[in-house]
Amino acid sequence: MRMNESGCGQSPRLEAAGRGFSVCYRGRALLSRVDPLRQAERAVEASLPLAAETLYLLPSPLLGYGIPLVMRNLPPDSALLCVEADKALYDLSVEHIADLEVAKDDRFRFVRTENPAALAAFAGRAWKSCRFRRVAELRLTAGWQLNADFYRAALCALQSAIATEWSNILTLTRLGRRYMRNAIRNLCLLAERPGVESLDFGSSPVIVLGAGPSLDTFLDSMARRPLPPGCRILCVDTALRPLLERNVKPDLVVALEAQHWNLRDFSGAGGWRVPVAMDMSALPATGGVLGGETYMFWTRWTELSIFERLSGLKLLPAELPPLGSVGLSAVSLALHLGTGPVFTAGMDFAFTLDKYHCRGSPSHREILKTHTRFGGLYPTAAAARSRAVGGGLYSDPAMENYRRLFGREFAGGGRVFAVAGSGTALGVERISYDEVIRVMAAAPSGGAAFAGGRAAPSPLMYHRLRSFVEREEGLLYELLGILKGEAVPSGGRLDSLLDEGSYLWAHFPDCAGGSARPPSNDIIFLKRVRAEIEPFIKVWDYAARRLLK
Repeated sequence: MRMNESGCGQSPRLEAAGRGFSVCYRGRALLSRVDPLRQAERAVEASLPLAAETLYLLPSPLLGYGIPLVMRNLPPDSALLCVEADKALYDLSVEHIADLEVAKDDRFRFVRTENPAALAAFAGRAWKSCRFRRVAELRLTAGWQLNADFYRAALCALQSAIATEWSNILTLTRLGRRYMRNAIRNLCLLAERPGVESLDFGSSPVIVLGAGPSLDTFLDSMARRPLPPGCRILCVDTALRPLLERNVKPDLVVALEAQHWNLRDFSGAGGWRVPVAMDMSALPATGGVLGGETYMFWTRWTELSIFERLSGLKLLPAELPPLGSVGLSAVSLALHLGTGPVFTAGMDFAFTLDKYHCRGSPSHREILKTHTRFGGLYPTAAAARSRAVGGGLYSDPAMENYRRLFGREFAGGGRVFAVAGSGTALGVERISYDEVIRVMAAAPSGGAAFAGGRAAPSPLMYHRLRSFVEREEGLLYELLGILKGEAVPSGGRLDSLLDEGSYLWAHFPDCAGGSARPPSNDIIFLKRVRAEIEPFIKVWDYAARRLLK
């Protein structure tokens, strides 16, 4: 075996020490040659007490020294994730760590990977029912120095995943009830409105337009040199008015907003007859604003048993991943509908001191309308709460999270490109506007044309939807009768009804994000569920009346 100056070769080997063994590898000793066991224990003791609700990342655990002490002091709601990036070190470590008693603890995992995103996904699966509030790193060996960049990226990926999870939990707590009510009302549209799966962009190139400040630069370029015929234009709802002012008619507008705010995005565009792709949880009024066809899709904003029932009866349109941002969903939809390249513009996930959105957007028009001598034009308050990211741009944590998510979702496919301009780096290749024109002109076009009006209503779909609605309403009446003391449930029936009606409680703060529901003998929980039933019965009743056709 080839040796280097320190006597450590290119394959890891054990070296006897005062207590235990050191590991000699790639020119260095990765554990103390005097007392490696005590050295690891001192590192653990320096970190005590270990925090609750914390995921501890231990890079390159080597022989597992210090791990038993970590596990003895680890709170019940925390966990230890050991990671090794080097295959040779992993092969050496796995047999030693497998012999530790703590290896059987549910709070402990040891994994080898060189992919930070895959590590975050693994942690999410391994501790699905846990709610970690933070990630902390424990360094008990020098092995992390061999792959320092990876371990830094792994820590960032885990922190980002936990931040995203908590953001989703907060969103679900605030809006989960509204999502479900909108989805019930939108069930009525499925009999007369097609799903996005009825569209086909073929191999046509697609440009997806967000509403960030850089959209102005892109639209100015379009005015000087229009896009070639045959390309498809998708835009987010907030970008519709700026396009209208420049007489650029998109092929499809994508809408996700569950509240009434996005109706201002369509102000003045009612006669334009632009097709809309609308999420099932979006505000129901969105589908009829523009006078064109409405294409439905749905996103699984959380795990609900009603989704499985709808899916089993084939009552749902195409499913898109829950990405949280209408811009990300628009890109995902563009990839779903065709095989051609997808270009993005206006996807800034940042803002400037003079514009939060592009010119002509509702927020920009509102600033201009309300401007007085006593109020400035610029979003300085938002900038004060945000972080400068260079180039005169500012970004807040939510925008930063969407930017990272964009890179994780779309960077690896080779089909998504960002048009060069302002905005933050999205993790995909940037190309100039001239290059976009060249690629679009050379790409073959094709795909189904968009319909201008409504699809013919389906009597069979009306019947199937009405049967489903009546069954769901009947379940709520049965559950209401039990909770009011008017009926006595048979064995396990109350649990079954609570599970089938999980949308009644999935937005509760203690249940949001996939946490297990309280037991059916929890009186406080049952009272909270009781308060949700009658408002939902009214929504189901509305849907039943709408389906009387």
